[in-house]
Amino acid sequence: MSDHDPDRDELAASDDPGATRPLAADLPVDQPPAAPPAAPVWAPPAGPLPVAPAQQWADYARRTPDAGGSTSATTSHKARPGGWIWPAVAVLALVVGLLGGIGGSVIHDEASNDDAAPIYGGLADDEIVELPPVKIGSVAAVAEAVLPSTVQIVAEFEGQDGGATGSGFVLDKAGHVITNNHVVASAAAANGPVRVVDQEGNSYEARIVGRSPVYDLAVLQLPADADLEPAALGASRQLRVGDGVVAIGSPLGLSATVTAGIVSALNRPVSTGNTTDDTSYINAVQTDAAINPGNSGGPLVNLRGQVVGVNSAIATNGGATNDDAGNIGVGFAIPVEQVRITADQILKTGQARYPVIGAQVGGVETGEQPGAELREVLADTPAEAAGLETGDVVVAVEGQRVVDGISLIVSIRTHQPGERLEFTYVRDGEERTTTVELDSEVG
Repeated sequence: MSDHDPDRDELAASDDPGATRPLAADLPVDQPPAAPPAAPVWAPPAGPLPVAPAQQWADYARRTPDAGGSTSATTSHKARPGGWIWPAVAVLALVVGLLGGIGGSVIHDEASNDDAAPIYGGLADDEIVELPPVKIGSVAAVAEAVLPSTVQIVAEFEGQDGGATGSGFVLDKAGHVITNNHVVASAAAANGPVRVVDQEGNSYEARIVGRSPVYDLAVLQLPADADLEPAALGASRQLRVGDGVVAIGSPLGLSATVTAGIVSALNRPVSTGNTTDDTSYINAVQTDAAINPGNSGGPLVNLRGQVVGVNSAIATNGGATNDDAGNIGVGFAIPVEQVRITADQILKTGQARYPVIGAQVGGVETGEQPGAELREVLADTPAEAAGLETGDVVVAVEGQRVVDGISLIVSIRTHQPGERLEFTYVRDGEERTTTVELDSEVG
């Protein structure tokens, strides 16, 4: 495995808010005086005024509309009694409409984002108040919240200049850090040091608590004096395709780098690694956020500033990889739910376990029914106990379609040892079902 790790995330154009609203025309001045009507002939325009920055609202409020003519008679007739009333009513109505528009726009903005402060502050003595911080939901707000919890990882080992560089994030107040196994695997094998560098450039020597090659996760322990703020954890199962996400890490050694994109796909079966010893199977969150070598182990974050995955791999023309390659807009992250489970196992026991059924699997040959062929069913295993045989083709697990060996392994590994799963398989052209109770192995 390569040491450098490819990684594994209105003001709508509106009418000019400074434009003067038309006022109702005055009564003709060459007509005899008439009693005023029971209600004003002018009313504020329907609906809220367009949302606009505070300066534009100030300009709007300072304008003095032209009433469209003098309020006194311009002919030989005597001045109309009460002729001053209509301009006053019109101006009052304009002010009421303006205030209603501002109030409506603020209410609309608050309703559209319950967690955010209003976009604009009010006006005081014709001065623009200082705008509040950026709204939660912006990339800037996410970066501000998560960067202090994101670290660069340098795993040094003999024969490698500078060591393998990756990323990670602080998991808890105890100073545990999550990263990818492939970031620290070579250093662990050579008993080399692992250094963690925070956003401020402070460097700490960390201890490897435990690793899971199967899920490509590792847990590190910072010294007590690090005192870094942990990141908030979210839920990848709440993501939808198209949701905005942010990837944070140290691509190419450039620490504290932020890139943004969307969720491109969910539950994407991905296999990474160069050998059977370092192969990882991921039920991945796919993203087009730029991920490059050095992003490995860093957080993929939703727009609420919560970690939803660990960036782990990128696609190349040859498939998913965690080797040296560049971003082409197809990256994969380990779902945070799996991170929680694996980290908990490592912290409690020092090792992680993964579910198995006791069979060697592979894809079905072209032209046959898509599925995962059981190439060998081992003796005294859950697969044998469930009645599965060599040559059976598994086409679904718990009703979810299986199309090849990788998707079967990923389907199994999204569950936990001890769970009972319904397998749908084909034997001699006949579709059957059976229940398999998952066993476990360390890895």
